[in-house]
Amino acid sequence: MLTEQQLHGIYVPVVTPFLPGGELDLESFHKLSASLVSQGINGLVVNGTTGESPTVTCEELSLLSAAAKSAIGAANVPLVLGTGTNDTRSSVQKTELAGKLGADAVLAVVPYYNKPSQQGIVAHFRKIAEVGLPVIAYEIPARTGVRMETDTVRTILEIDGITGLKDCSGSTELIDALQASGHRKPVLCGDDTRLLEFMEAGAAGGMLVSAHVCAEDLLTVYRRFRSGRPEEARTAFEKLIPLMNLMFEEPNPAPVKWLLAEAGQIAHGTLRLPMVEIGEELRGKLRGIGVLPGDALTL
Repeated sequence: MLTEQQLHGIYVPVVTPFLPGGELDLESFHKLSASLVSQGINGLVVNGTTGESPTVTCEELSLLSAAAKSAIGAANVPLVLGTGTNDTRSSVQKTELAGKLGADAVLAVVPYYNKPSQQGIVAHFRKIAEVGLPVIAYEIPARTGVRMETDTVRTILEIDGITGLKDCSGSTELIDALQASGHRKPVLCGDDTRLLEFMEAGAAGGMLVSAHVCAEDLLTVYRRFRSGRPEEARTAFEKLIPLMNLMFEEPNPAPVKWLLAEAGQIAHGTLRLPMVEIGEELRGKLRGIGVLPGDALTL
């Protein structure tokens, strides 16, 4: 099972490739996952929101998990399964399934749409943690519609079984407050363009969509920063920002799926409704940024 010490570096919330008819494309998923593992990523996250988790069934999650474990093979790369929903009972059931599938941990988002109270959010995570599988809590108020207060996050991180936090809150305010109050459970940055800012504030790394197409570059940034070479890390990181900005110009994961399909890393860029493919304007910008053509994306 995932330990706090393993929650560091560059984790990839991998996309879920689909065939043109909407069925799982397990061949592309295995190929992409194996490629990411071979590049040295520190963790693979399956069925996160980048993986279009609201549209993925439990049966499909089982297939994806098996394919991911096959792609990881003997590599020492933790497998994290996304199990968070806006229904606590469903989240618990999916977390129990993740345990049976051999996941090392789960990623559980703050309940979305419901806008629960702070007490309700704490109770939600407490129930999920009771399953016994390490839990990474996921704060992303822009998508959930509710923001966790700092005291709420502190309380959640004190729960046995909560291993750490993925922070997409939009600033370092939360991690700054956690560091100031002595909380040391690992925090991963979920905002790609803020990775370096978060690591300077004490983050243990990032869970980043952009790592699909520049994993080695992001690993270089992480390693340079951790080895005491912040200026070299910044130089490498700033080269990636234009690409990162384009990756979120339209809703994730449409841009990264288009890029991966164009590069031959997955067979199709198909998304499940209500997600749709990116428009021609963004396609042109992505073509012009210098990561295509070719069978592999390089910067």
